[in-house]
Amino acid sequence: MPVATPQQYAAMLDAAQAGNYAYPAINVTSLITVNAALKAFADKKSDGIIQVSTGGGEFASGLGVKDAVVGAIVLAEATHRLAEHYNVLIGLHTDHCQPGKVDSFLKPLIAETRRRREKGLGNLFQSHMLDASELPLKENMALSQELLKLCAECEIILEVEAGVVGGEEDGMDHSDMPAEKLYTTPDDMLAVYESLHGLGRYMFAATFGNVHGHYKPGAVKLRPDILKRGQEAVIAKHGAAAEFDLVFHGGSGTPRHELEETLAYGVVKMNIDTDTQYAFTRPIVDHMFKSYDGVLKIDGEIGNKKLYDPRTYLKKAETGVTERLAIACDDLHSTGRTIYA
Repeated sequence: MPVATPQQYAAMLDAAQAGNYAYPAINVTSLITVNAALKAFADKKSDGIIQVSTGGGEFASGLGVKDAVVGAIVLAEATHRLAEHYNVLIGLHTDHCQPGKVDSFLKPLIAETRRRREKGLGNLFQSHMLDASELPLKENMALSQELLKLCAECEIILEVEAGVVGGEEDGMDHSDMPAEKLYTTPDDMLAVYESLHGLGRYMFAATFGNVHGHYKPGAVKLRPDILKRGQEAVIAKHGAAAEFDLVFHGGSGTPRHELEETLAYGVVKMNIDTDTQYAFTRPIVDHMFKSYDGVLKIDGEIGNKKLYDPRTYLKKAETGVTERLAIACDDLHSTGRTIYA
């Protein structure tokens, strides 16, 4: 069953850390984007991560329901079924849950996995993200400790964040964040390790100037050396086993050489959303422009059903996402490195 077991998911992260590569983690909102992701990973013989945000879950549940938990469960269950047809491992993850949504989003999803396990089924999600970066670090770590213990009971990996990812994504707007908040310090990284060590497995989204969205060249000041210095500080004090599994948020639009530099510093997961959103929309726009008088009933005409049938242009959108995600596999060097057997 290619949705990874907890043991397989842990092995995926270990393999990436040992091999200096990372998995693209794509945000999905629909069956179309799930299918696009599965095909891309399979085509590239890469394991990968499919993730759902609170906004993505709400969207997937439909305008009549608008429930992030329901939508996340629907997308996860669909991924479990569809992934059975592919020969790569897939991890399911939830993205950017802020403290105010822990009780309404994260805890119900953890409880859903607990119910599945009691029935002898696998985990619904293999990892979840708590984004408590809006809190002072001490409060952030207190909440992270609580949730990591809860996740560990169900063999779920928790992703935490210290420092703030800039830009705007899925309703969170950090565009005006002071520059110093965009960079995690070595002391911050030590505090994270010392707060969470021994409670369960976790990933850490340390920030190094990365932002959500796209910006013109020169507007974003990435400093991957921050990851290097933070890892060195933690390892110097606590030994090689203390090395973090790091997460790169805001990877869309980042030049390949900067992506590759982060791999050497322990990044095992890179979130991609903006680029795949554009890859979805661009073919649809092209279709509409080129088929304007077919998708619309102009001047009393009847249009062309083959052109305004949503399946026609949504297949093109699916292909666009698959092609862009395949590039991410190449950029992160996960291509051809599935551990699925």
